[in-house]
Amino acid sequence: MSIDKSGRKREELPRVLVIDDEEDIRELLDLTLARMGLSADCAGTVAEARQFLKKERYGLCLTDMRLPDGEGLEIVRLINAEYGETPVAVITAFGSADNAVAALKAGAFDYLAKPVALDSLRALIKSAISLPKAGAANESSKDGIAGNSGQLTGGSPAIVAVRAMIDRLARSQAPVYISGESGSGKELAARLIHHCSSRRTAPFIPVNCGAIPENLMESEFFGYRKGAFTGADGDRDGFFQTANGGILFLDEVADLPLPMQVKLLRAIQEKKVRKVGSAVEEAVDVRIVSATHKPLKDCVDAGAFRQDLYYRLNVIELKMPTLRERREDIPILVETILSRMYPENHPSLSEEAMRALCNYAYPGNVRELENVLERASALCRGDRIELDDLQLADDPAVSEGEGRSGETLDDHLNRVEKQSILEALEKTGFNRTAAARLLGITFRSLRYRIERLGIEETST
Repeated sequence: MSIDKSGRKREELPRVLVIDDEEDIRELLDLTLARMGLSADCAGTVAEARQFLKKERYGLCLTDMRLPDGEGLEIVRLINAEYGETPVAVITAFGSADNAVAALKAGAFDYLAKPVALDSLRALIKSAISLPKAGAANESSKDGIAGNSGQLTGGSPAIVAVRAMIDRLARSQAPVYISGESGSGKELAARLIHHCSSRRTAPFIPVNCGAIPENLMESEFFGYRKGAFTGADGDRDGFFQTANGGILFLDEVADLPLPMQVKLLRAIQEKKVRKVGSAVEEAVDVRIVSATHKPLKDCVDAGAFRQDLYYRLNVIELKMPTLRERREDIPILVETILSRMYPENHPSLSEEAMRALCNYAYPGNVRELENVLERASALCRGDRIELDDLQLADDPAVSEGEGRSGETLDDHLNRVEKQSILEALEKTGFNRTAAARLLGITFRSLRYRIERLGIEETST
């Protein structure tokens, strides 16, 4: 703490650690930080940086990727392992996209490309030092901030891991791909990432990519100028401009047509967009979070999704668990959902009804649980929900019944797919190329499916 002129205590701004072997870069960064009221320690090597880190706690670390005695990634991993409260950003050579992605995967907050643009540098510094403390995702999910249904509440290992991952993702600027079945809470996870991040005061713009007509996609995403086409009576911003400074959530991103995928890839790479009918590009600061219920890698293998865009979007993947994987959370979810529906006095469940809910397979996940409870609340007599009020399906492919002996749809499909692949491999003497031809898929697709299903080939 320091004391201001009025005698009141004032919290000191965090110090910044600058690591770069070029003296002029160190001076530029130090001067920029000083003009923002921040003090810095400067190191030219990994060894010097390690000594500074042992003595001081920093609010931000800026490191070059190439250092005389090591790599910037070494600094990223060290800070994430031992100084988790310190966000670290890397400075990469121009055009080194692979290095930037590697740094983000290793846990870097963000990256800057040389030559360093001062506006981008100042924006990054402001974002980093305004990050909430680690653990914000747990508190926000408890408070219901990620949606009134409380989908991310619970104490199961699966949902605890999700909240921990969200907390880590909130302290980064890396693109995130959220995978999971329909109704598993993908958008709520994206909203929680936004709420716990340095972008929380800027917009969160959700977009359903499958709901936009193909001929309107470019103008919807990037905006348009007056007179660009018939009906363009004035200038209009697109999703990118509206989300500037915040998060653009691309739901069902696999539904984007290939021509639009090319334009999206360029916008992400260049951090610039051009309105329809405009001759100039404008810079945008948008973090991309995408989601789909389809396995995006399968879409790449099938040629329906660009591989280069896939790697740009899927820098870090967040897998949302199915409700079948977190059954122990069902009682608290039931209580949370009913409390939201009936804030003052909600119906209770009989033991038989609760047992049935805990044993049900939920192809629609938490969203289906909400629908079941809403229907049951309307059908029940009095203030108690009985088994018959739930109207759960009796099909063993949908409901596992007592003892959970049934098979889920995902398990069934994986078993059938695995059996078909094994039969094709046996028929072809375990020749993958011939087996792929027999199955009518590409060799790459077969290789991916073999790895995903854990198939062991016992013959050569």
